[in-house]
Amino acid sequence: LSAEDLLLAETMALFHDIGRFKQYATYGNFNDSLSENHAELGLRELAKHKVLSVCSEAEQLLITQAIRYHNVRVLPEIEDPRCLFFSRLLRDADKLDIYRVVIDYYKYRQKERNTTIELGLPDTQSCSPPILDAIRQRKIAYLKDMATLNDFKLLQISWVFDLNYTPTFCAVHERRYVEQIAATLPQTGEISKLLATVEAYVRERAGIC
Repeated sequence: LSAEDLLLAETMALFHDIGRFKQYATYGNFNDSLSENHAELGLRELAKHKVLSVCSEAEQLLITQAIRYHNVRVLPEIEDPRCLFFSRLLRDADKLDIYRVVIDYYKYRQKERNTTIELGLPDTQSCSPPILDAIRQRKIAYLKDMATLNDFKLLQISWVFDLNYTPTFCAVHERRYVEQIAATLPQTGEISKLLATVEAYVRERAGIC
């Protein structure tokens, strides 16, 4: 990346979740389905306070589009190559950051549980068939199919099927993100087989066969 594009990417990263502050202050949760889309909330806050007024119109468009698309399940058709690049870059970076946060949480959650992070999902041993089926098909699971905390963990694992760039896959592999989340799931044959498929996919996309 050029120095200018690096600054653009950093700006997107800095502001992409700014809507979370307004979301929690207004609704007391981080669940978009129970409140409103935090990306759109953030864009309204940025516009209200004219935060991006120092940027050119072209830069503002790239930043706002990347923020708007960072949390959609699947990217829409984007014709502009720079918009597509930055949207993919932000989505990859966002997932890496969330992996780091949730793995740290899962390690220590027995000491202090946070139902906001867990979206209020019950902590049972079950895993929902639609979530498992999505991973078998190498697809991102749907939020609407989640019924348990294990489903949420599996959905997070399914994000690897939406990653875009080789360095992202390398980071997921090197930091053992899939394995660390997997260690908190029921150790059944079905789960182990699914996770082996996911790990093989990550190694393949990282160029590690």
